[in-house]
Amino acid sequence: MDRRRFLAQTALAAIAAPLAARAGETFRLGLTPVFLDNDAAVIDRLRFALSGALGEPVELIQRRTYQEITASILDGSVDAAWICGYPYLQHRDALALLGIPVWRGRPLYQSYLIARADDPAAGLADLRGGLHAFSDPDSNSGYLVTASDLARMNETPESFFARTIFTYGHRNGVRAVAGGLTRSGSVDGYVWETLAQVEPTLTARTRVVARSEWLGFPPFAARADRMAELGMRAFARALRGLDADPAGREALGLLHLDRIGPGEPALYDGIAARMAALQGR
Repeated sequence: MDRRRFLAQTALAAIAAPLAARAGETFRLGLTPVFLDNDAAVIDRLRFALSGALGEPVELIQRRTYQEITASILDGSVDAAWICGYPYLQHRDALALLGIPVWRGRPLYQSYLIARADDPAAGLADLRGGLHAFSDPDSNSGYLVTASDLARMNETPESFFARTIFTYGHRNGVRAVAGGLTRSGSVDGYVWETLAQVEPTLTARTRVVARSEWLGFPPFAARADRMAELGMRAFARALRGLDADPAGREALGLLHLDRIGPGEPALYDGIAARMAALQGR
């Protein structure tokens, strides 16, 4: 064997080795209540699309709280997760962005303050003394936005509302308000708008009282110290290429998303400002 052929084969072996090492492995993607619903068909389509794009099995792992899934990223129990901008910023030194969903043409969404459809409230100030539903203590749209608005009023959720509950799911928050369990709720605007299309009889029993400014959409994230791994780079490409594949477009359609795009940390500056407002209360 001549020297040129030997070097070429050695280089190919070096490239193939990490690929072979990952062959047959399962990539573990965590899902939090950012996810629209626990609908089995949606989960199955997303798993199928990601597995096909990645070329290896993808397991979708669901957890009840943002804290649980964020801890799972940090301790390696999952490889990556679809989280929220709030926990991403809480652990900004340890986490990195893999991709950001694009909804209605932009990687942005809003927090909605909702009340029952027949409630006369015109804003947050009118909801004083009522029962309020938050989604999760680590949710931007389901907690931080309202809590920081109250901080700017020199109030806390405990001083302002008669009682608060955590529903651990934005759809559950809409249900709590629609069913009269609480007077008001803080929910993800993307989820509310999507429910208005797929379950209009539910959202029709609620009304949007206030909308936040546009904020960075809940991102896909992984541990920063794993971003150079071959498998992590491949998964990021798979995410961002979903809209180029029929199975991926089907999954995105079920999620009512346009695509998954690259993202910059600056998209979350608005959430960082709200964190500062809450901390400076």
